[in-house]
Amino acid sequence: MHLYAATVAEAARGVGDEAFIAAAERRFTKVFGVAPSAEEVHSWRRSWPALVSILRSAGLEDVHLLLEYSLPATGERVDALLLGKDADGRLCCVAIELKQWTRAQLSPARPGMVRIGERVVQHPARQVGGYVHYLQQWVSRDDFPLTVRGTVVLHDASAELVADLRVPAARGPAAAHPVLGRDDLTPQPSPQALAQRLGCAELSPTGRDDVERLLHAEHRPSPALLERAGEVIAGRDAFALIGDQDLARQEILHAVDAARERGTKSIVVVTGGPGTGKTVIACRLLGDLCKQPGGNPRLLSPSGTLTRQLRRTVGEDFRGLIATFLNKVPAQIADDSVVLLDEAHRARTYPDHQQGAFPVILGKLVDQAAVTVLFLDERQIVRPTEGLTLKQLEQHAQRRGFSFVHVDLVSQFRCNGSRAYQQWVDHLFQPEGPALAWEGSDYDLAVATDPEQLDHWVAEHIRGGRTARVTAGFCWPWDSPLTPPLLPEVAITWDGPEGPRTWARPWNSRADEPGFDHPEVPARPFWATDTGGQDQVGCIYTAQGMEYAYNAVIMGGDLVRRGDRWIAHPEESHDSQLRDLPPHRYLEYALNTYRVLATRGSRGTRFYSTDALTQAFLQKLTSPHNG
Repeated sequence: MHLYAATVAEAARGVGDEAFIAAAERRFTKVFGVAPSAEEVHSWRRSWPALVSILRSAGLEDVHLLLEYSLPATGERVDALLLGKDADGRLCCVAIELKQWTRAQLSPARPGMVRIGERVVQHPARQVGGYVHYLQQWVSRDDFPLTVRGTVVLHDASAELVADLRVPAARGPAAAHPVLGRDDLTPQPSPQALAQRLGCAELSPTGRDDVERLLHAEHRPSPALLERAGEVIAGRDAFALIGDQDLARQEILHAVDAARERGTKSIVVVTGGPGTGKTVIACRLLGDLCKQPGGNPRLLSPSGTLTRQLRRTVGEDFRGLIATFLNKVPAQIADDSVVLLDEAHRARTYPDHQQGAFPVILGKLVDQAAVTVLFLDERQIVRPTEGLTLKQLEQHAQRRGFSFVHVDLVSQFRCNGSRAYQQWVDHLFQPEGPALAWEGSDYDLAVATDPEQLDHWVAEHIRGGRTARVTAGFCWPWDSPLTPPLLPEVAITWDGPEGPRTWARPWNSRADEPGFDHPEVPARPFWATDTGGQDQVGCIYTAQGMEYAYNAVIMGGDLVRRGDRWIAHPEESHDSQLRDLPPHRYLEYALNTYRVLATRGSRGTRFYSTDALTQAFLQKLTSPHNG
């Protein structure tokens, strides 16, 4: 997809006209499904005429120009793409990242990022490097070879700014992509010299047929990319499988092979509670599938946090293979694709999963793929707008005529492998009935007397080099700005021996990237793993899917124990998705939420409830003599 395709000379006839911009706005809305932002349209007005003028000065009038060329597997767009023939007669693409920057702030602590006003963005040389890598690995192939280059064009930037930006760009792969400023973009000493600086020195015109081939080229991972991804995943200790996990992996691979042999669409559902290894198995399966000839696999998750963590572990080079699944089916899922959907219980089901209809977007994904493997834990559904069940998936397979396989994971690998603790938690967070006293000896479980004791317990483990985090139910406001300093909004007051005391901590950051001036504050996706996360309180949306060694859980007033049953108080919640639900509906999500929070710690957990009766109930269950 793209907004405009023509030669540079043809673009020059209209690119500066308001009618050209208006037509681009209309096409953008039609092609991408949303209207462009006012900021984006403003950048078109400033940058497109400037770029065309530069290209004409370099003698590139007959080269083809694509504006806003889409890279479907990443959701990103290249500002401009030049197409021509290289010296060997191969089709050559030059990806151009356009900026109107006149000033920027850099930080040695974050060489890959740049602050522009209030925004923090990726360094443009790294950005264009990502485009080059994508075109090389997702579009270029034996039957359609491409030469790919990348250039950053800062048409308003001074020599001083460009010099500053070139310093971090000189490190690593970004060094291959020139950063050009105002003084570099004049035809001095000759038009050929300007073309050389742009990466277009040997670029000759190509025919319309070549342009059409690129525009209609299938975007899918190259065999080399898949092979490399398979090797990387296989070599990661984090994805090593143990015992029943490997048996489950083999069973799933057998189901996938059988589905392919039958040539029918298939759904494979893998169920298991927290810590049974669903994510690890999904990652190893991706590695296995990447090594198979002719593969076109994807690993998707509705959780952006999990996606970012997996990309960090595997490497950003493989980001198209690992993606977040939200409001649309990722591009190039085809009838030869095997899709692994981790945390399928978080798949969005607008407007309410209890209305019975199968989720539309998920249905499209299943229909497009050859095999869809869904990793599911029904008791981790924590919102009305997400979640589906094993029964729904089996019924959908029957309606669509797909084959269906169910694999159940039993062995427990989190919580120190303690089946006793997992069973205790599962029983504890049932809506009603007598609770079980804790009698296990293979997991460190207790109830803290107050938040300070909870805090000291976490700090002690951090000092000992172990991971530890505090989480809480969503019972406090969350109004901190995206950039630090964060507000200490999780505030709890209790009566201590010397009178009332108050403990307060901020929620984790809501930003997807660390604050430019506060690299010590982890971004939301990395709260569970990065240094500094122990100083904030995580919630269900940042903790789900993650694990750490020691786990402190604060229960708020939204879920309290009275006798042999749990009582829900949605009015105590600050979660806009839930607080207006009736108590009987809210109860289901509250129980699931606290069950998830209670199962993040691999070695130990401490509970604390702000409700006095619930606190006494928990203390009685976990005391050595159980009352």
